[in-house]
Amino acid sequence: MKILLVCLGNICRSPTAEAVLRHKAAARGQELVVDSAGTIAAHAGEAPDRRSIAAGEARGYDFTGIYSRKVRADDFINFDLILAADNQNVRDLKAIAPQQYQNKIRLLLSYAALDTDEIPDPYYGGTGGFNHVIDLIERASDALLEELS
Repeated sequence: MKILLVCLGNICRSPTAEAVLRHKAAARGQELVVDSAGTIAAHAGEAPDRRSIAAGEARGYDFTGIYSRKVRADDFINFDLILAADNQNVRDLKAIAPQQYQNKIRLLLSYAALDTDEIPDPYYGGTGGFNHVIDLIERASDALLEELS
């Protein structure tokens, strides 16, 4: 199973989701290929936001080898699931995805029973926002991995 996690710039939410999902899958012995990308290329080649890394590493997540990139046309072919952080990301992905791959695109939080279906962008907020993002991603990752097992 190959899963692509997507947010706007691929420096906060989706790289955090990549680190969390990789860690949780490995801990459960589930083999997944996990990657992340953004719908824009503004941060291409950059490491995740330092605040995302700090919040994630405080919980034991590893961001080694994660760098921002933009979603590519072949991602729709190569990945089994393309999980977006918010509804705008879903709209942006569906606008560029070939019709036969539209069914691969979902919200990451659609796997968790939460009061929200979107992961808020913590970029312009404080440390609490980055921790909240991890809380949401952890819940969704656990539910996703349970469904896949």
